[in-house]
Amino acid sequence: MLPKTFTITQPTRLTFGAGSVDTLATLVRSFGGTKAFLVVDPGVKQAGLLDKITAPLKRDQLAFEIYDKLTPEPGLKLADNGCKLAKKAGCDCVVGVGGGSAMDVAKAVAILMTNGGKAEDYLGLGKIKKPGVPKIMVPTTAGTGAEVTFTAVFINEKTKSKGGMNGDPLYPEAALLDPELTLSMPPHVTAATGIDAFIHAVEAYLSTQAHPISDMYALEAIELISQNLPRAYAHGGNLDARTNMMLGSLLGGKALATAGVGLVHAMSYPLGGMFGIPHGLANAVLLPYVIEYNLIGNPSKYAAVAEVMGYDTSDLPLREAAALAVEAIYNLNRDVGIPGSLAELGIPAERIEEMADIALTVTRPVENNPRRPTRADVIQVYQNAMAGWE
Repeated sequence: MLPKTFTITQPTRLTFGAGSVDTLATLVRSFGGTKAFLVVDPGVKQAGLLDKITAPLKRDQLAFEIYDKLTPEPGLKLADNGCKLAKKAGCDCVVGVGGGSAMDVAKAVAILMTNGGKAEDYLGLGKIKKPGVPKIMVPTTAGTGAEVTFTAVFINEKTKSKGGMNGDPLYPEAALLDPELTLSMPPHVTAATGIDAFIHAVEAYLSTQAHPISDMYALEAIELISQNLPRAYAHGGNLDARTNMMLGSLLGGKALATAGVGLVHAMSYPLGGMFGIPHGLANAVLLPYVIEYNLIGNPSKYAAVAEVMGYDTSDLPLREAAALAVEAIYNLNRDVGIPGSLAELGIPAERIEEMADIALTVTRPVENNPRRPTRADVIQVYQNAMAGWE
């Protein structure tokens, strides 16, 4: 059944392809920028990529300021501090370089520069009133899809909980997607970010808010990522696999921006907020357990997931075909070295009930989920993920 109505907002200008980062200065100037505030993931410097970002700015004599005091799970203060530094430096454009954390901080800094106040003032939906300064995203992982979403997620230092700013003004004005920037990602980062992108696509496809356009993006992303993530993990220098992964991540981001995500994301928030587990890794470990729980909510779509992942479902009853999705996803996790349980992440079992209570407060993903979970259900899924696969 088609939804009665759906709304799509996709304002981001995209430039995709190897070497596209060379156009960064021209892109900044096209939005009236004269000095760029570069929000840079520390991993970008460690991988030796920073020169590739700054070289076109230096060549075209475009001034810039670098802000690289970031953490994998950023707190709200990083956005507040970044805004102060950007204003002091006289910047009029923000460029987010790296994974989801860098891009989220960049989006928030751009919004704070024009809206005022502190980042915590804008947690929730629809609280941002003014457009930010122009913001351009340059992802260096194929994972979050943050370059095309209207969300920026942070740890609230006061509550130790994880939450997001959400609103159309957070959509970046532009993004440069250069797969050459992902070639140096180590295997474990390739795996965690790649499965994160895969989860965006799967959860958007199964979302109660899904519609024909989000399904189109999601199914293509599921196929691209499931076919290319093992290749990129096995040989990081495979530009063809890296290109397909970046495209899959982009499409997964577009799918989640238009249909939302589900219970995997809600349940991963406590892992990041309470224990500092990186977002992609937390999602990846939880994924097969949540999928197993969700199967009865939409078996025909889970059967389609298994099919686009390369499994033959033609002669199977619907329930068996749907169950193949769990097997396919578990095998994908295993192929790229994702831990098989929460216990392997060092999560204490005695905190499960507290985690469940927090997960159920992440209301939008819970409401999007194809099966409406109770507190007991969430506890059971956490317990299953703690025990691991037999």
